[in-house]
Amino acid sequence: MHAQITLEERYAIVALRKQRLSIRAIAAAIGRAPSTVSRELRRNLRPSGRYNPDVAHSYCVARRRRSRRNTHFSAEDWGLVEQLIALDWSPEQVAGWLRRHRMLSISHETIYMRIWRDKARGGQLWRHLRQAAKKRRKRCRSHDSRGRLAGKRHISERPSEVETRAVVGHWEIDTIKGDSQAVHSAVTMVERATGFTVMGKLARHTASECTDRVIEMVARQGGRVATITADNGTEFHSHKAIEKATGAQFYFATPHHSWERGTNENTNGLIRQYLPKRTSMAHKSQQDLEAIAAKLNTRPRKRLGYRTPEECYAETL
Repeated sequence: MHAQITLEERYAIVALRKQRLSIRAIAAAIGRAPSTVSRELRRNLRPSGRYNPDVAHSYCVARRRRSRRNTHFSAEDWGLVEQLIALDWSPEQVAGWLRRHRMLSISHETIYMRIWRDKARGGQLWRHLRQAAKKRRKRCRSHDSRGRLAGKRHISERPSEVETRAVVGHWEIDTIKGDSQAVHSAVTMVERATGFTVMGKLARHTASECTDRVIEMVARQGGRVATITADNGTEFHSHKAIEKATGAQFYFATPHHSWERGTNENTNGLIRQYLPKRTSMAHKSQQDLEAIAAKLNTRPRKRLGYRTPEECYAETL
């Protein structure tokens, strides 16, 4: 590998250019390949189009500092990064959290490169990355029988403050099955402003089982549940019983408009890392689900300034 062009050579290039020598002649004079001289002039021109040796040298030094091949991170730095990756944090969350706490300035691209190099060497760090969800199959039925229930409040009736996420207390709710024929499932609730997540095990995927579990989950929030927005699944057909027991107001999204409950949809995608589709939940306990929720709640989020949902939710106590 050829050595980097030196500052002295850059001054020589300027002097030889003033003599109106060609690129090939300049290259021969300083003992470099013509392509090297051509690249030097192309990469290091100032915005004005002029070539200054000192400015060109500073550009080169800056590029070397940014180079991923010449990393300046110590073994201790990488040890810390790998500890956080092992918590199932994404590279972006790791980088943002370390920067927020002024512990390390590192980009998420650098962390990804480290993970892929580790995988090439037979390492297991990549297993902690979130797997991309498969595309959902589009429903083709001409008639939708879901959500045929009188007395539902449509999402358009929700208080306007729900949309701003400025106030804590507005939640989205959904259920997760392991497979389409599952008996065991889980109900998930996510607070919109903070992303704080709670989960409950359902031994039977029925409205009565879901109602009892949701009442219990809401009660544990100490009065911090003002509204709940659900999809049109039949497991929420006893929503009036939940309202009566908790005082929370239920609202329902438009059928097939999953983006109206985007917070819960995204959170369920994160949960799928631990509860994959086509996998039975029969062996999962309530304690297992609470451990999954704890992982999500202690993971820094970009939209929260790399604070955790747990930190932000605790501020409302």
